[in-house]
Amino acid sequence: MRRRAASGAAGAAGAAAAAAAADGTDCARGRSPRPRRLIDLCALWDTGVSFPAAGWKRASGIARRRLNEAETLSSVQEAQLEQLEAARPRRPGSGERGPVLRMARQPPPPSVHAAILLCLLSLSGAIEIPMDLSQPPTITKQSVKDHIVDPRDNILIECEAKGNPAPSFHWTRNSRFFNIAKDPRVSMRRKSGTLVIDFRSGGRPEEYEGEYQCFARNKFGTALSNRIRLQVSKSPLWPKENLDPVVVQEGAPLTLQCNPPPGLPSPVIFWMSSSMEPITQDKRVSQGHNGDLYFSNVMLQDMQTDYSCNARFHFTHTIQQKNAFTLKVLTNNPYNDSSLRNHPDMYSARGVAERTPSFMYPQGTASSQMVLRGTDLLLECIASGVPTPDIAWYKKGGDLPSDKAKFENFNKALRITNVSEEDSGEYFCLASNKMGSIRHTISVRVKAAPYWLDEPKNLILAPGEDGRLVCRANGNPKPTVQWMVNGEPLQSAPPNPNREVAGDTIIFRDTQISSRAVYQCNTSNEHGYLLANAFVSVLDVPPRMLSPRNQLIRVILYNRTRLDCPFFGSPIPTLRWFKNGQGSNLDGGNYHVYENGSLEIKMIRKEDQGIYTCVATNILGKAENQVRLEVKDPTRIYRMPEDQVAKRGTTVQLECRVKHDPSLKLTVSWLKDDEPLYVGNRMKKEDDSLTIFGVAERDQGSYTCVASTELDQDLAKAYLTVLADQATPTNRLAALPKGRPDRPRDLELTDLAERSVRLTWIPGNDNNSPITDYVVQFEEDQFQPGVWHDHSKFPGSVNSAILQLSPYVNYQFRVIAINEVGSSHPSLPSERYRTSGAPPESNPADVKGEGTRKNNMEITWTPMNATSAFGPNLRYIVKWRRRETRETWNNATVWGSRYVVGQTPVYVPYEIRVQAENDFGKGPEPDTVIGYSGEDYPRAAPTDVKIRVLNSTAISLQWNRVYPDTVQGQLREYRAYYWRESSLLKNLWVSQKRQQASFPGDRPRGVVSRLFPYSNYKLEMVVVNGRGDGPRSETKEFTTPEGVPSAPRRFRVRQPNLETINLEWDHPEHPNGILIGYTLKYVAFNGTKLGKQIVENFSPNQTKFTMQRADPVSRYRFTLSARTQVGSGEAVTEESPAPPNEAYTNNQADIATQGWFIGLMCAIALLVLILLIVCFIKRSRGGKYPVREKKDVPLGPEDPKEEDGSFDYSDEDNKPLQGSQTSLDGTIKQQESDDSLVDYGEGGEGQFNEDGSFIGQYTVKKDKEETEGNESSEATSPVNAIYSLA
Repeated sequence: MRRRAASGAAGAAGAAAAAAAADGTDCARGRSPRPRRLIDLCALWDTGVSFPAAGWKRASGIARRRLNEAETLSSVQEAQLEQLEAARPRRPGSGERGPVLRMARQPPPPSVHAAILLCLLSLSGAIEIPMDLSQPPTITKQSVKDHIVDPRDNILIECEAKGNPAPSFHWTRNSRFFNIAKDPRVSMRRKSGTLVIDFRSGGRPEEYEGEYQCFARNKFGTALSNRIRLQVSKSPLWPKENLDPVVVQEGAPLTLQCNPPPGLPSPVIFWMSSSMEPITQDKRVSQGHNGDLYFSNVMLQDMQTDYSCNARFHFTHTIQQKNAFTLKVLTNNPYNDSSLRNHPDMYSARGVAERTPSFMYPQGTASSQMVLRGTDLLLECIASGVPTPDIAWYKKGGDLPSDKAKFENFNKALRITNVSEEDSGEYFCLASNKMGSIRHTISVRVKAAPYWLDEPKNLILAPGEDGRLVCRANGNPKPTVQWMVNGEPLQSAPPNPNREVAGDTIIFRDTQISSRAVYQCNTSNEHGYLLANAFVSVLDVPPRMLSPRNQLIRVILYNRTRLDCPFFGSPIPTLRWFKNGQGSNLDGGNYHVYENGSLEIKMIRKEDQGIYTCVATNILGKAENQVRLEVKDPTRIYRMPEDQVAKRGTTVQLECRVKHDPSLKLTVSWLKDDEPLYVGNRMKKEDDSLTIFGVAERDQGSYTCVASTELDQDLAKAYLTVLADQATPTNRLAALPKGRPDRPRDLELTDLAERSVRLTWIPGNDNNSPITDYVVQFEEDQFQPGVWHDHSKFPGSVNSAILQLSPYVNYQFRVIAINEVGSSHPSLPSERYRTSGAPPESNPADVKGEGTRKNNMEITWTPMNATSAFGPNLRYIVKWRRRETRETWNNATVWGSRYVVGQTPVYVPYEIRVQAENDFGKGPEPDTVIGYSGEDYPRAAPTDVKIRVLNSTAISLQWNRVYPDTVQGQLREYRAYYWRESSLLKNLWVSQKRQQASFPGDRPRGVVSRLFPYSNYKLEMVVVNGRGDGPRSETKEFTTPEGVPSAPRRFRVRQPNLETINLEWDHPEHPNGILIGYTLKYVAFNGTKLGKQIVENFSPNQTKFTMQRADPVSRYRFTLSARTQVGSGEAVTEESPAPPNEAYTNNQADIATQGWFIGLMCAIALLVLILLIVCFIKRSRGGKYPVREKKDVPLGPEDPKEEDGSFDYSDEDNKPLQGSQTSLDGTIKQQESDDSLVDYGEGGEGQFNEDGSFIGQYTVKKDKEETEGNESSEATSPVNAIYSLA
């Protein structure tokens, strides 16, 4: 059995979880059975999947065992990690900060730790001003400093900013004002500063190259973008040249120069043959960083192809090819025997003289190189020689940085990523072969463009406050710092007595509203520059909460989570967290509060469940919000699938039994070889198992059971081995599959001492998989008999260990062996050993005192277990006394875990102590805990309740708080009960159901919202404690003003024809005032094209409207809203149905008037009439017709002839027509009798009876020749066809 770690996910904020659920990026739904991927690590932090180091120590042995399994990083992850590390800003000399995290049941890769550091840094970032408050502009998006564009596309230079009021934008080009209005090709996007240069009507992009800078301005200041250098990509053609064949002696070095045309950006170089076959490279033949192709020594086989240098240009996606080089190799051995290529002394076999190495690049024995900090350093040494030399790299006076150094191009290049000052020095490459060695020394100097030490941050101050902007940067050479304000040099700005510049710091004292501005810090040296904007905003704002109220967060036990409480205020409020509305501020220990208001709980426990309140306070007031935290049990697979070996055709069952939190929905799925398993007809999936019938070879592999809820998941893996029936292994040990080890045996206790004992055991068979660990468990027979607990864990190489014991425990031990397949069955128990007793060394935990009635206090605690009792008759000494009265302690001895103190005053604080004691003595002096007796209902109601109507749906309440001694408990909240008495509209029924609004804490004011406009209300107030409501205050009445109505009901759009559209609607469900009419807005649209919007106003009694269509093809979009004196209410939108296809309708109308259509209809009507006549004749004559003996061809014996000379057609009507038959040569011949109506009459005219029946006889008026001349006439005659059907 193999076990894989699982990733837990618990929502950190209700809003965040809802948003994640809405867009599909929920961590719970983003689980993967193979979580080797980069993820949003701030979201990972939020969802609480991490396990802190402190929690790790306190976790149970089972939890630790579940968490300890790790997986290695893939090469792709390592590359992603390098990219993340390279992109992450670092302060010089600083290491990783923040706690080291361990993902619950899945150890994170190092990239996770790095990204979590960034998440922690974001938690401590500056607080932003809400956008509804006035603020200077801030640049939010801009193009890169070196902006290279494709000449085939329009040019886009981005610049976006936020601010209140919204900023306006202008640009400079080459430090001069850029007048956009004068150039018809240049435009600026709406509500943005982004420039668009359009070349669809002509123009050359090169004309617009230069240095651009964006200015975003409002009345509070001006923010600047970076100076953006615009360059147009270039991919020049290769100069044409005729290359003569390169003649070279075999074994000599050779360099084929590429010399690509200079492009922007530089092209990617690669070598191929003229037939587009890649050139094989190795340590003898390779391409240098400059694009040249180097041969350390030329061999005869190099002549078998030609060599062409290719340049690929990024922006134009073009590849240019240089004329190919052709080699002519002069040799002493003209036979190119391929067998010599792998000869151990290939060069001697071919007659090539061996020689010592020499450098082809760089030349000489020493060179120097300069590199900028943060970039990659590439050192290159390419040597010639016979045999081909090997290259080795060294650094003088130290080792190569193993974490950043990589060897490339067959060790000919050394790359050091993310260079820092420590990487400067002398490096040398050593080229060696059996003839000798040579070295080249490269002196590396590290310079640095400016980088931030302290980047200036936005400064939010209250009037009269002090502050400072700090702009510290480093570089080599040392950068200079220039301050600007609103884009102008600070020296030329108007003097400000409240501002003082001290080098890289601006100090503000006693700031006023007039001090608002945007400051720019520009730090630069010869290698680059940094530009930062930081505004100074002077505001006077009481605290406000920026997140939804009353969020619900669910988190898995023992995980880490974060409760968010974003807030704002000026002066910057202080934030405090409280749990369940009582206790002291939460910070320290298991809690940590960040500057942005987030509360981190490092390890969630059951007792952490509850309601958390964050309170932000400044001198102007306070604001608070609540978060409800629910702690859920983790999902655990307690009976895991086991590795199995099965013969082909047998049945296999893999068990997977799961324990999970019952309030979460459990889903169990299976993977095969880490891919989703398709459960076919041969498989049966149940809640706790997977059964495979008729096992086949394709069923062999790993099976993973995935038990998941919306918050976490657990995985367990087993391997199924399928044996063929005829398989007979020759080597039994090699053929046997690995299995779980056999149980250890012969447990023995020695070296018995008061607090320790030595346990020795004999290992069982490891079943072809070495034992890695032993787990020692114990059981005691006093508190939890029959329950085994983990005691300790030892390496697989140990079979004897000293166990540390607790006093007065009757121990019994057993041992479990573990290998990579799984765990063995437990060994048989050892003999028992009881340690001597001692006084307790600890006291019970979680001591609490709470009232269950108004005149009592119940004291509870968590009882101690067997290993902490230390002696017989464990009992608890409970002491209590009223706080601050200095009265003597009351005490009682209790054997359980609770004690009730009776006859207590209502809600008074008590000091409580609980001390453990056994027959050997008492435990240490206990800590004092504060508890409270029971609460009673409050005795007083809020007085002087004042109501101020804020708008049509909200009122402001103000009241006098009750005296604390009348609360008789903990004041939970003030509560307003209100109900809608009536509406100011006549004959409108309203619900008088009582509603309530809560105002937590001891506060004198609040706001009631979500009221119905234009209504009469009544309101009462009470104070609430833990027991319930107090008496009600005097009933107050108030009236809400008129508001905007709700949307009209049942808005219907019908289209009876192509000319008109009928609209109908009903009055709004909530008029919220006196309706004065309806407003209808409609617009025609056809695809993406929109017509002009038309507005119609109707009276309040009109609920219908008929519109004449101006266009039978377009559809219409209608928007209808009702109006009161206050304004228009919520609108409802409908669209007209799609019109039928006009062309189809016209075609239908045209067909009915076509002549061919009328003729076809007449022919069909005539045929139907003739068919009716024939049917009528058949019914009248009985179906028999007399025929004269006038046939030229006698009847055959098979012809159905009656005695009276008539033919009976009644049974032969469905036969083929008698007028034709097939001859032997395949032709169709006419019968000699034609069956026309004229030929059947007597004397040539047809006669009819009185009833209209036909009474003529068959006659033959045509001779045989005429009949033969018209062989096909009868077959196509409609009359004959009708007769054959009749």
